[in-house]
Amino acid sequence: MGKLYLKYLSGSGVYVCNTCNSHLSYHDEIISKHFHGRHGKAYLFNKAINVTTGPLEERNLITGLHVVCDIYCINCQTNVGWKYKEAYNPTEQYKVGKYVLEKAKLRKENTFLH
Repeated sequence: MGKLYLKYLSGSGVYVCNTCNSHLSYHDEIISKHFHGRHGKAYLFNKAINVTTGPLEERNLITGLHVVCDIYCINCQTNVGWKYKEAYNPTEQYKVGKYVLEKAKLRKENTFLH
């Protein structure tokens, strides 16, 4: 296996993996805080870094049937949420390509990196 290269975000409002502190996304990338995951509250993010995806699967969620893949922290392999790959309902198309990160798997840091 090759060397793992993590990306780091600078500025304030960085969400990190609760297990290993790898940077995952900015607070400013949150589209909605009105999502629910396996472990409670979850947020819909426009972008995420330092994640890898699992296999595609059809999943019946609160808003209907979607094609999603679980996402894992690339550093510690913790399942941190899922990514929307396809939405069958036209009103749900805005989710395609977006990431749901579960609040229980995240921690917000307000530090600055230079």
